[in-house]
Amino acid sequence: MSAGPVADIVTNIRGTHVLVCAPDGPKLRTSGDAVEMIGEALYQRADLVAVPVERLDPGFFTLSTGIAGEIVQKFVNYRLRLAVRGDLSEHLARSASLRAFVVECNRGRHLWFVADDAELGDRLTRKAPAASE
Repeated sequence: MSAGPVADIVTNIRGTHVLVCAPDGPKLRTSGDAVEMIGEALYQRADLVAVPVERLDPGFFTLSTGIAGEIVQKFVNYRLRLAVRGDLSEHLARSASLRAFVVECNRGRHLWFVADDAELGDRLTRKAPAASE
């Protein structure tokens, strides 16, 4: 007998309330999907949402689709941070613009791309970047 889907949960990672999304939940495809996830995060009083790579629509990783921009903008508008968690190597191998986007995002405070929860925890304990961002 197999277990059912794992629910998204709120947990505390290094002093930050994080909505940790399960890999098998609904795909994040549109800004409307982002608003639903943001609503849940705010209801749960999360400061950051950690979304597994598997939950993102493949179009998210093709920057020309605009999906990444729409989703990230919603999180910024609601002042909620987003961390994409997991292996991006296939996507990064196909796109120089995505590689540049990931590097730039990881310099900031709103969107991070991390390999796993340990890297997310490390990011959360680093000193906040300067206000000049």
